[in-house]
Amino acid sequence: MTTYGILGLAYLLGSIPFGLIFVKLSGRGDVREVGSGNIGATNVLRTGSKSLALATLLADALKGALPVIGVRYVGLDEMFVAWTGLAAIIGHVFPVWLNFRGGKGVATALGVYFAISPLLGALIVVTWLVIAKIFKISSLAALVALFMAPIYTAVLHGSVEISILAIVIYLLIFWTHMDNIRRILKGEESLINKK
Repeated sequence: MTTYGILGLAYLLGSIPFGLIFVKLSGRGDVREVGSGNIGATNVLRTGSKSLALATLLADALKGALPVIGVRYVGLDEMFVAWTGLAAIIGHVFPVWLNFRGGKGVATALGVYFAISPLLGALIVVTWLVIAKIFKISSLAALVALFMAPIYTAVLHGSVEISILAIVIYLLIFWTHMDNIRRILKGEESLINKK
């Protein structure tokens, strides 16, 4: 398979809208008509099902992890690992099946990071948990955790390609969270423990 074919497969895997699929199969309607209209785990949680939200989180993370694990397994270099991870995240954010309107990319990015290094993924999760515990704002926790990712990557991994990937991921996540950032600055962002 050509390199373009592998990247295309990573994009297509990333673009599978698991949140939308799980919610529809459960008979709860279209998740895009709930809350923020997003297809990710946070919005799936607003349907009232923790199990569906957890399934979405895991599935979205796996679609980021599996392509990276695959290209590493066949021995491709770090630059291609970076491109593959990015392709999966772009697939989630801009899925071809949903007119290129997808999720915000956090869970898929987390899957990419866990596939690169379990310790790196764990540090990002711990950072999210600490910020979420302090401020009770999921989007802020995600922004801070993924802001720290390039720093963690540089310290732990030492790969220029993966460090650049982490910066690009953060810029993409920052862009997908622009509405959240505006609400945070206005003090209007929903709290995690708010019913």
